[in-house]
Amino acid sequence: MNILLLGNGGREHVFAWMLKKNPLCKQLFIAPGNAGTDDLGINLAIAATDFIAIKECCLEEKIDLVVVGPEAPLVAGIVDYFKQDASIQHIPVIGPDQEAAQLEGSKAYAKVFMEEFDIPTAGYQEFSIDTLQEGLAYIEQQKPPIVLKADGLAAGKGVLILDDIEEAKRELQAMLEGKFGEASNKVVIEEFLDGIEFSVFALTDGKDYQLLPIAKDYKRIGEGDTGLNTGGMGAVSPVPFVDDVLYQKVVTRVVEPTIQGIHKRGLDYCGFVFFGLIAVQGEPFVIEYNCRMGDPETQVVFPRLKNDLLDLLIAAKKNQLDRVEIEIQDQSATAVILVSGGYPEAYEKGKIISGEEQVEDSIVFHAGTKKQGDEVLTNGGRVLAVTSFGDHYQDALKKSYESIELLNFDQMYYRTDIGFDL
Repeated sequence: MNILLLGNGGREHVFAWMLKKNPLCKQLFIAPGNAGTDDLGINLAIAATDFIAIKECCLEEKIDLVVVGPEAPLVAGIVDYFKQDASIQHIPVIGPDQEAAQLEGSKAYAKVFMEEFDIPTAGYQEFSIDTLQEGLAYIEQQKPPIVLKADGLAAGKGVLILDDIEEAKRELQAMLEGKFGEASNKVVIEEFLDGIEFSVFALTDGKDYQLLPIAKDYKRIGEGDTGLNTGGMGAVSPVPFVDDVLYQKVVTRVVEPTIQGIHKRGLDYCGFVFFGLIAVQGEPFVIEYNCRMGDPETQVVFPRLKNDLLDLLIAAKKNQLDRVEIEIQDQSATAVILVSGGYPEAYEKGKIISGEEQVEDSIVFHAGTKKQGDEVLTNGGRVLAVTSFGDHYQDALKKSYESIELLNFDQMYYRTDIGFDL
């Protein structure tokens, strides 16, 4: 098979690493890829949202399967694009169609879906610039913390949790006036849920599903979960506090009604569902849906899979997921993210990365990297993920941090407390 993988982050490096293990994968193309994927296949200078160039690539390279990593092309309708073009509609695409992708693309859409199928989530109201005054009045009636969420895609940074009523009012106005661009044309004001977060992942064909390993990620830039939100600073799998009782509640109250809702609505959904959850006094609530795998959770979830990823994707496309049995390694996996100094705000690119060849006890997954001659340079905010295994998550973290000592680039930063709350 010739496979085209879309994306350029750490998640896509893991996808490439998994796909190349299957001998059916004859040639792997990654668009646009990074320095890590370059070692596993052929990087193409094509943006993941450039549908015309993607189509041309599929025809020229005789692509047999397209795997979509990030959310942007899914929300923009790449699955629909393939279905509607006779020259490429025979090529299977892993990912939901545009409407189904609204589960991630619109917080308001997701909230309506959860209400319809009785899936536990925080209470909310949505507002636009036309209802700004009502929104300000609504905030006045709330008890802090106030949760403001941009309705659309904001690269993981469109959620604000504010302890001050006046600040929340100012931020609501700023968001509705374009702080996050079109993503905050609508804002969801949500009830604050006090608990501990974790992530559950399912691969579905729109009717049947299989659950993947559970993970927990750490989004804040600072130690102790302080500071600005990022795309993710680290992850752990499995999650010690998710016992059998909580897990069964997640399956029966969240996962099954979600998949049933997708089926009842007739949504075209062959791909991954990411359930962003919070446990409040032992009860699971949905914070958000994503229509793809998480990053950096993929860096700990996929390495724990004993199953072959390509076989799973083929089973999903053939509606044979009910015949699959997921096998998971007993060992824990942890990932620590190395970021550019200044991230998630302004940061510099082009710093030389050294030391990767010395790392033996961990897997280094690339994210914001590029090759320039014989050198690997930083090319983004999140640069590398260092994934390790251990009998306990603390053993795995010890390996990750020891491996990080071997790595270096100018202004490199990472959190030293991943797993601090487990």
